[in-house]
Amino acid sequence: MLSSSDFASASWELVVRVERPNEEEKEVTLRVSGDLHIGGVMLKLVEQINISQDWSDFALWWEQKHCWLLKTHWTLDKCGVQADAKLLFTPQHKMLRLRLPNLKTVRLRVSFSAVVFRAVGDICRALNIRRAEELSLLKPSDEYFKKKKKREKNSKEPIIEDILNLEVSPTISGSPVNPGLYSKTMTPMYDPISGTPASSTMTWFSDSPLTEQNCSILAFSQPPQSPEVLADMYQPRSLIDKAKLNAGWLDSSRSLMEQGIQEDEQLLLRFKYYTFFDLNPKYHISKLSLSTETQDFTNESEIDEVEAALSNLEVTLEGGKADSALEDITDIPKLADNLKLFRPKKLILKAFKQYWFVFKDTSIAYFKNKELEQGEPVEKLNLRGCEVVPDVNVAGRKFGIKLLIPIADGMNEVYLRCDHETQYAQWMAACILASKGKTMADSSYQPEVLNILSFLRMKNRNAASLMASGLENMDMNPECFVSPRCAKKHKSKQLAARILEAHQNVAQMPLVEAKLRFIQAWQSLPEFGLTYYLVRFKGSKKDDILGVSYNRLIRIDANSGIPITTWRFTNMKQWNVNWEIRQVAIEFDQNVSIAFTCLSADCKIVHEYIGGYIFLSTRSKDQNESLDEDLFHKLTGGQE
Repeated sequence: MLSSSDFASASWELVVRVERPNEEEKEVTLRVSGDLHIGGVMLKLVEQINISQDWSDFALWWEQKHCWLLKTHWTLDKCGVQADAKLLFTPQHKMLRLRLPNLKTVRLRVSFSAVVFRAVGDICRALNIRRAEELSLLKPSDEYFKKKKKREKNSKEPIIEDILNLEVSPTISGSPVNPGLYSKTMTPMYDPISGTPASSTMTWFSDSPLTEQNCSILAFSQPPQSPEVLADMYQPRSLIDKAKLNAGWLDSSRSLMEQGIQEDEQLLLRFKYYTFFDLNPKYHISKLSLSTETQDFTNESEIDEVEAALSNLEVTLEGGKADSALEDITDIPKLADNLKLFRPKKLILKAFKQYWFVFKDTSIAYFKNKELEQGEPVEKLNLRGCEVVPDVNVAGRKFGIKLLIPIADGMNEVYLRCDHETQYAQWMAACILASKGKTMADSSYQPEVLNILSFLRMKNRNAASLMASGLENMDMNPECFVSPRCAKKHKSKQLAARILEAHQNVAQMPLVEAKLRFIQAWQSLPEFGLTYYLVRFKGSKKDDILGVSYNRLIRIDANSGIPITTWRFTNMKQWNVNWEIRQVAIEFDQNVSIAFTCLSADCKIVHEYIGGYIFLSTRSKDQNESLDEDLFHKLTGGQE
């Protein structure tokens, strides 16, 4: 037993600042000992403050260490807290302004103590956004706000930003509910021995009341922005500008407070990973059935391969005739046709020469003519890991395919020219699948062909009669629909005509199908899903751009924007980070290794991108909605 004098000598004073919303900050001095747990410190604080209010969301923040003290059963000694520690007793949930992908800004209460991965999940549940793992928070660069600040400086009247405030959320019945993303409880009680919250505070965090609010306004596309608003928006002009913008992604394994985010700061909620899961309306029948315009937009013939094969087997065993389309599923189809080929060389004009091409497995072989097909080809091109770029002008009847095939010292550039849309769609789809290591026997081949044909039809000028009458009646600013670069190259009437032509191809579609068609067209673009970073490769004397996609890494020339080398994730053996020199090292098959340092961002961001895409590739349609958060942090967290 210790006497009172012995206890006094073993104890010491701890100064804690208390931060309460809409109140002045105050300091509270506590006498504590090293064996007192964090929960006990908070209990002493609440008792000494002696104000009757809900303290359940408050926690201790250690300013010098820049971390939360959330393990309430840990003692001060175990945490390393001593008399010189600067502690802040503050709410874990604070207001944050979020700019959404549809350009709406919402203000809501967000956890500043949970890791960003979990906080984004809470935000998406509150806003009814599905697949939260595909999104994250981006801190905008100074350039992002530069135009806005200049406009505010030149404006005589104060500019009021349109913000949807979700701090207080009424329920459907109209009765008020408590604000924020957590449920309020009575004054918290802490176990005096272990320091853990007692049962009355076990309901600290529950389903967000915001999920009961009708936030459907956020799900609709916003009307086109005015030219004035678009002029004030930050638009990166080059790959280096895009690389700078991507430096702002927050670390998913750390909290907002740990990353220096302030209360009521504005962040961007954006899609970070361009691998959209389950983009098919047939999986959302329950949601669509609420609409009076519900239609079946899916093709019923798109049956799961395994299910169809089992059905055929059952028919065959019963003496019936199986579906002939699946009888030869083990036979890999091939394409054979006359195409034109061109290899770019210096000081040589672009002249295409016709050959007989045969596409089998993931390779293309070409011969001087059809009769020589059984002999030795002129050349055989292996398309695994290559870059496939469309080179198409529908109006000019130009249907080309640009192939960038990886070789030891860079990329082998080959151009193919097709005669018509159908031939182009078949060969383009085969090239895309081969670049991913898939053959035309894969179930995605026919849908890919149809998507390409659909995309070509959207670009086809077949609405001349409707265009002439429509242009006179349309009240439209074409500059609001195209990039500044495109707006400078064409006149307003030309742009309006092209926009109307494209619109006629989707005008009769249901809204959901039109949106899916738009996404498919977007995904068909050569630069879709690439996130750029400025890097310096080991052994190189100049800077390059690193493009990170859902299935590959691309080394790009920073000046010309031309791809130099591609590495597929499927060929990756391992990757790691040397945290001392901030260098990312990646090892691929066939003894290929690369290493680079990141110049435009912290290497942790690139490391998280690679791990994040690999994590998202583990998702399957038969799994439930829950995700393995531990696996995500193992793949993305790193060991600093």
